[in-house]
Amino acid sequence: MSRPFVYVATPYSKYDGGLDAAFVEACKATAELIRRGIAAYSPIAHTHPVAIHGCIDPLDHDRWMALDAAMMDAASELYVIKMPGWDQSKGVAIEIETFRAAGKPIRFLSWQTLAAEAA
Repeated sequence: MSRPFVYVATPYSKYDGGLDAAFVEACKATAELIRRGIAAYSPIAHTHPVAIHGCIDPLDHDRWMALDAAMMDAASELYVIKMPGWDQSKGVAIEIETFRAAGKPIRFLSWQTLAAEAA
């Protein structure tokens, strides 16, 4: 039996601090959601280490979006974390459109609020 989980969208390649910083911030946001009792999946938090340690190009957008499509199909809801660059991110835009087309709920969360509560 599957359990519902939310898909966490955060910027990656458009994050001002770079890929490693985007990964760390995605992990922090996802951890805060988990602390709140929300089953959360972050494609950045869960695949960045695979890319880095598995010698796969972390910027191979087509490869990662194909994998992410399966997770988006399975997720019950999208949480968009409004980190710097979220509104310029090609991946986040695709994630929003995918959930919108599927008629699944989308929530936009302030990164400042999550970060302040996580401190």
